[in-house]
Amino acid sequence: MANAHPPPHPTQRGSKPVHHLELRVQELGQLFNSMDPTPFLNKDLDREAEAFIEAWAVRFPPGMKAYITVHLAQLPAEGDPSALVAEAIHNHFNYKAERVRHELRQLLRQGRLSLLIGMVFVAVCLGAAEAIGQMGTGVAFTIARESLTIVGWVAMWRPLQIFLYDWWPILGRARLYKDLGGAHVRVVHSG
Repeated sequence: MANAHPPPHPTQRGSKPVHHLELRVQELGQLFNSMDPTPFLNKDLDREAEAFIEAWAVRFPPGMKAYITVHLAQLPAEGDPSALVAEAIHNHFNYKAERVRHELRQLLRQGRLSLLIGMVFVAVCLGAAEAIGQMGTGVAFTIARESLTIVGWVAMWRPLQIFLYDWWPILGRARLYKDLGGAHVRVVHSG
C-alpha cells in the first residue's frame, strides 16, 4: 500500500529537520477508514495507513517537519485533492494529539491522587510500626514492625512509577501526533 523513501540525509528547513514519506495508493479511499460514517475531513485514517505513517515518523526526533506525498493512481473527478487530504490528515493527527494530551492529564491526576493516598498510608504504616516497636522486642514484634514498614513503602510504588516512568512515553506520542498534525501533505498523480 505504501512505501517510505527517506532521503539519505534529512534536509533542513529553518531549524527543524525535514523528513519525507511517500505513500502509494490506487484511490483516495484507501487512505481512510471505510467504516467511518463521518464527513471526509473528520474521517479516521485507515488503520494500516495510520500505523505505517506512525512507524515511519517515530524514528525521528520530536520537532521534525514531516513532508508526506501521496502518490495516487486514480485522481478524483473533482480535481486536485491535496488541500482536502492535507486537512483530513491534519485533523486526524491533531485529534489524536488532543486525546493523548487528555490521557496524560488523566494519568498525572491519578498520580497526584495516588501519591497523596500513598503518603497517608506510609505515614499510618510507619506510625503503627513505631508503636509496635515500642510494645516489645520479640520476633513477632520485629516481623510486624518490618512488615508494616515494607507494606507502607510498597504502597508508594504506583505513584513513583507514574511520575518516574509512565508519563514521558505518553508525552512522546503527543509530540509525534502534533508533528504529524502539522505535516506538509500533497497529492500527486502517479498513473
